[in-house]
Amino acid sequence: MKDNLRTLALKDKNKSDINVLVVAEDHQQRMAFSDTVRSCGLQLVDCVSRAQLQDKFKSYAAPIDIWLIDGDYDGDMAAASKAAAVLVGFSQAPYLNEAQQYAKWQRKLKRKLAQMLALPMLIENIPYKNTACENESSDWHYVVFLGASMGGPSAVKEFLDHLSPALPVSILLAHHFNQTMLSTLPRILNRHNEWRCQLITSSQRLRSGQCLIVPIDKQIVCDSTGRIILLDQAWEGDYKPAIGQILKNTSDVYGSELINIIFSGMGNDGTQYLDLIRDNDSQLWAQDPKLSACPSQPQAIIDSGYCQFVGSPTALAEKLTEYITERAVSVSSDSFIVSDL
Repeated sequence: MKDNLRTLALKDKNKSDINVLVVAEDHQQRMAFSDTVRSCGLQLVDCVSRAQLQDKFKSYAAPIDIWLIDGDYDGDMAAASKAAAVLVGFSQAPYLNEAQQYAKWQRKLKRKLAQMLALPMLIENIPYKNTACENESSDWHYVVFLGASMGGPSAVKEFLDHLSPALPVSILLAHHFNQTMLSTLPRILNRHNEWRCQLITSSQRLRSGQCLIVPIDKQIVCDSTGRIILLDQAWEGDYKPAIGQILKNTSDVYGSELINIIFSGMGNDGTQYLDLIRDNDSQLWAQDPKLSACPSQPQAIIDSGYCQFVGSPTALAEKLTEYITERAVSVSSDSFIVSDL
């Protein structure tokens, strides 16, 4: 109980009063950790190698709230510091001059810290929250990507009918359709619910309560500011739009704030990059093949071994509501968190 109170006590501190100690052997990793800690507004006590830590530990006057450690660590030393949390391990940081890759790595670390320490204030300034645009809706926190093909319209319609547009989500739908029928899809999906469904015909921003439908004849790219950028080039490969390509892009950008759901359809589009989606901590769910008009696409997702939930369209909507609600109220229950981040 005392240890749990230590973690909860961090929520009552100003960010600048939360002291972090970084321990890493690699110089590049130490620089990246230090940069991330400072960009979060936290107080960096020191950034040292393991050998340096042995010599300097007793000289630290400030209490250490969080240990961020890359590699092995001395559990007794960490416990002696009475820290609220110890986070162990993280992927190797790209070099600071690799701007796009480094930004992605840093966002992932910030989200992990915020989630595990119950400190949402650490990610309040992440660009994709869309806070920079006063005239745009900025209350979305999750992106829900829907992939569908044959038999998809009725499944997606049922899903939307049971999902509240008041949830802090923005939906992106990629559906294998012909160009003529695609124009009828918004009217089908909008019926009997309050979701705003529309085709992407120009670059725009994600908004809560909105379902944007990906075009068949042009590619889109999502960026970290919440923009959907329409490109003047055709999709590559046999599937249009390319669900796998969009899955990879959105997972790289939105990480653990992305929920992917694959509905009824033919083929295996969407299975190409599932290991990367797992590494980005994105969710991957599928419609129950037994309840799909065409089961091969959701079945391919399930057979991959990466699928985390399977259900009817109604069950998927209920699961999404439950998932978002639980994340909104969850707090860390462990005082010492040892993770192979």
